[in-house]
Amino acid sequence: MVHFEPASEEGIASVVRSAAAERVTLAIVGGGTRSGLGNPVRADRTLSTRRLSGIVTHNPAEMTMSALAGTPLAEIEAALAANGQMLSFEPMDHRPIFGTAGEPTIGGVFAANVSGPRRYVAGAARDSLLGVRFVNGRGELIKAGGRVMKNVTGLDLVKLMAGSYGTLGILTEVTFKVLPIPPAAATVVISGLNDAEAAAVMAEAMAQPVEVSGAAHLPESVRGRFIDGALPAGAATVLRLEGVPESVAMRAEKLVAALSRFGPGSQLDAGQTKMLWAEIRNVKPYADGTARPLWRVSVAPSAGHQLVAALRLQAGVDAFYDWQGGLVWLRMEAESEAELVRRYVRALGGGHATLVRADGEAHARIPAFEPQAAAVAQLSERVRASFDPARIFNPGRLAAA
Repeated sequence: MVHFEPASEEGIASVVRSAAAERVTLAIVGGGTRSGLGNPVRADRTLSTRRLSGIVTHNPAEMTMSALAGTPLAEIEAALAANGQMLSFEPMDHRPIFGTAGEPTIGGVFAANVSGPRRYVAGAARDSLLGVRFVNGRGELIKAGGRVMKNVTGLDLVKLMAGSYGTLGILTEVTFKVLPIPPAAATVVISGLNDAEAAAVMAEAMAQPVEVSGAAHLPESVRGRFIDGALPAGAATVLRLEGVPESVAMRAEKLVAALSRFGPGSQLDAGQTKMLWAEIRNVKPYADGTARPLWRVSVAPSAGHQLVAALRLQAGVDAFYDWQGGLVWLRMEAESEAELVRRYVRALGGGHATLVRADGEAHARIPAFEPQAAAVAQLSERVRASFDPARIFNPGRLAAA
């Protein structure tokens, strides 16, 4: 397959104009580390943004950064860390679960709206995105948004690009807000709870005035795979606290006391906390070198454990919970059970079940994303037609081409 790696916006635009004129389709990639996300792309040629790399501006005082889309995420995070700052939404690294190599790019993060454990309190990647530059399907360079949050010019267009998986345009530059790194962090662990009890504990913790920034439940089936098996015995319900050291210590003590009636409590230090939440973010238990079906299911926090309980009556399932129980990672032992998973999600009030990983046959056969209602699908196609009239970008990624 022909592979393009332009080093400029105009180079990308030129490739796109030629492809549109020839009706040649393009697979759009950054570092290629998230290539398994979504449905298989069936394209004639590949266009990578990897050579479009570099930090354009970083204003620590205003807590904003602009970078070219192909900039490695590691370079972004290192530059931010040097100034005591971070990406608040903790983007997941998909390499462990897919077994891919290469370097994730900042453009790929926003194109796939990749978010981690702090998502339910700090927002998704798209909520940090302030401005974009991109090339549309006509080969035109479009700019939307700005470098400060109060500038809402083109804001809806900015949000539309986040999570579009390269089907509307090729991101060339992104501008985003950042936050200070909390000076201290700790994790409260409540041990020995079943899934339903853990859901109640996480809800109780979120109701306390202690500012929990991470809430997850790690059943006994996965507990030993985190932080080298150092979590206390029994299923672990983990609650992260961040801030100045004195505040974190006081809030942790208060939280342990408030939850003591549910089960024994303990604490992890800052180093263990950092390691644990990185492993939760990257779904470490299921980064097992296999292609066993892996689902990412978003439901109401009170429904997550009900979904898993219902599925276990009919299929082999392993699971753990993030986002206070509202994000369920399901690893199926055999078949993907797509109809079963999505039927139960609908029965429990609705949500989104995304097939993140499967073997080649299942990946080609089963829609990765929750099927859209007919009216929504028609609207999505109209939007796509306005950005990419020749349908040359990532055909098939979000739905059948």
